[in-house]
Amino acid sequence: MASSEISPTKPSILRRRDLASSRLFAIEELELRFANGAERTFERLKGKGSGAVMLVAMPDPDHVLLIREYAAGFDEYALTLPKGLVDPGEDIITAANRELMEECGYGANRIEPLVELSLAPNYMNHRMHVLLASDLYEKRLDGDEPEPLLVESHPIEDITGLLAREDFHEARAIAALYIARDKLRSERESESWW
Repeated sequence: MASSEISPTKPSILRRRDLASSRLFAIEELELRFANGAERTFERLKGKGSGAVMLVAMPDPDHVLLIREYAAGFDEYALTLPKGLVDPGEDIITAANRELMEECGYGANRIEPLVELSLAPNYMNHRMHVLLASDLYEKRLDGDEPEPLLVESHPIEDITGLLAREDFHEARAIAALYIARDKLRSERESESWW
């Protein structure tokens, strides 16, 4: 049997302990015993709430909307895709449309899930639902942003140009753009086949 076919046994959780908590996150310590008897202590950052959404919003078939917002982790402004938390009682489509209205001043008549991404899964349980939004219309909702976000439009085929910029570096946004671009290319190729 090839190693890719072996399904490992998940470790047993011997003990869980909350180490710290904030408004958005909790740090949890896990004492684990693996199937081979090895015991280890892991710490993980647990997100609170119902997850988050990130949008590849297309104002036309060739461009994507990007926002410039303050990134506290780097203490600088960064260019990224619109995103935000899923509020209690919302599904991901509703949350995505709300975030688009709050951050970009547009709603979408069409929103479809693309992929679910994680970031540092050895240390975090956070998942980001990436959605493709099209057939946009103007609509602004007040959001929780401390200042107005700058919205830019960029050709989706020029991801390389974005990567050359010092202010565009969020891995999830980069992955989302490549996934959306490839999906759109595939759809266009299948349409031109007929």
